[in-house]
Amino acid sequence: MVKRRMIFFVAWWVMGVCAPFLQTDTAGAQTPQVLKFAVHTSSLSHLDPHFAKGSQDATFADMVFNSLVRYAPGNLSLLEPDIAESIPKFYIKNGRQIWTIKVKKGIFFHTGPFNPAYELTADDVIFSLKKAADPDRGGFAQEYAGMTFEKRGDYTLEIILEKPISPLFFLPIIANHRAGYIVSKKAIQAGGYDAFTRHPVGTGPFVFDRYIPKEKCVLKAHAAYFRGTPQLAGVEMHFIPDNDLREAAFRKGDMDLILGVGDPGWIQKMEKLPKTRIDVFGPGFTGMFHLNTSVSPLDDIRVRKAIIHALDRDLFLAASTKSLVTPVLAPMSADFLPGGIENDKITALGLNRKKDIPLARQLLAEAGFADGFSMTLYGSEKRLFKTAYEILQQELARIGIMVDLKIVSHSTYHQLIRENYNAIVLYFTLRPNADNYLRKYFHSDSIVETGATPDTNFSHCTSVDKLLDDARSEIDPKKQIRLWEQAQIRILHEALVYPLLDIKNCFAKRPNLDYGHDLITTLAGYPQFDERTSLVTP
Repeated sequence: MVKRRMIFFVAWWVMGVCAPFLQTDTAGAQTPQVLKFAVHTSSLSHLDPHFAKGSQDATFADMVFNSLVRYAPGNLSLLEPDIAESIPKFYIKNGRQIWTIKVKKGIFFHTGPFNPAYELTADDVIFSLKKAADPDRGGFAQEYAGMTFEKRGDYTLEIILEKPISPLFFLPIIANHRAGYIVSKKAIQAGGYDAFTRHPVGTGPFVFDRYIPKEKCVLKAHAAYFRGTPQLAGVEMHFIPDNDLREAAFRKGDMDLILGVGDPGWIQKMEKLPKTRIDVFGPGFTGMFHLNTSVSPLDDIRVRKAIIHALDRDLFLAASTKSLVTPVLAPMSADFLPGGIENDKITALGLNRKKDIPLARQLLAEAGFADGFSMTLYGSEKRLFKTAYEILQQELARIGIMVDLKIVSHSTYHQLIRENYNAIVLYFTLRPNADNYLRKYFHSDSIVETGATPDTNFSHCTSVDKLLDDARSEIDPKKQIRLWEQAQIRILHEALVYPLLDIKNCFAKRPNLDYGHDLITTLAGYPQFDERTSLVTP
């Protein structure tokens, strides 16, 4: 009798837990498949989500980890609970802001090399938040400055802020972006941090299997995922920075999805292929050149203005498909975030410095560089970056600035610009709110290498700290927006950046790939795959 019960139990377990991965003879049944997609970089920068740098890292983290709250897949406008039972609320006590968070029960971490699968509790959340807040263990520690974390039960915790902030600023910090992801406490404590960076452990719909730099990252379905077993057997993220090779792999049928190319005519060409669909979605990323005032001769505003007057924004726009790009004249695009400034207003303020070669040469001469000068710049292998730096090199040569351009992998590029190697840094980003966006670019705390919490202040801007600090503490949205606008106007007056363009995302896919959600907007840099994503056999 016992033996029969055991046989029945094993059969039940196999059918109930493993059935999604088994091929059956039932008419119409689908065998879960591995989704293969290709991106335009040669490697990941980091497997620890708290150090995610580029869009490729954000893509990886989005599939492997969860956060307390999340932007709904495919819809950036909708914030919903993820690990948390509900969107957290706060109360004020003795001048401190206290956010109470209850964690869902029944969420399990992946099995790792040093840990069995186990249930997530408040201990893991607090461990992750403390790790993210530690500058030695997280790349975005400044976001958690002034916070403490207290356990109030196995599934309950409090996040305490000495200085209250708006939910508009707080919730993105605990969402599925950058350091908001929850990592496994047991995996790191049992195997050590170095082992975790080689084999990360999260709770997401896909489990890390292996990573082969310059080739691929392989993920498998998390059968015990709390939202349901994924319909895919796994996901392979292939690294193919060469656009022609990536397209060839798609044409051969080796890839189900590839990151598109912004080259004029590419979308129209791909739309003519059989079994091919093109997805274009936004918001995309705002890109600009940051002029590094910590290096000579860019510490002279006349040189920075000369560089800006040597450039023609239309050339950068013409390098991409017209339907993907729009010009941007302000540091922050008005199309995506409250606080951005419309192009017409920038022009009316006289801050749209157009191409003027005679003026550029005059400014260089006044600064003592009538014969120009030379500099070495590093560019990324990504098409958009590489092309933009090549245009920059070509245009600056017209005023006697000779650029020795060295193209490196995208992960190496991110490392070098954060080590202050480039006098001119091209950076594209999309961030959840104006405070996050402007503070990380222009607050002195965020200056690369030397800031209190180094981030992406590549220009070494120090002049708008008070405006940004005042905006963060201001509770009147209209006053906040005015402060953010004032900060951007000052940044343009000081010629610290040359805004370029907004660019949307573009992917080519097979028609049998169903994301499982509508695709409107995303912070993750890819269409997002989860438990609902499937490849349906035609």
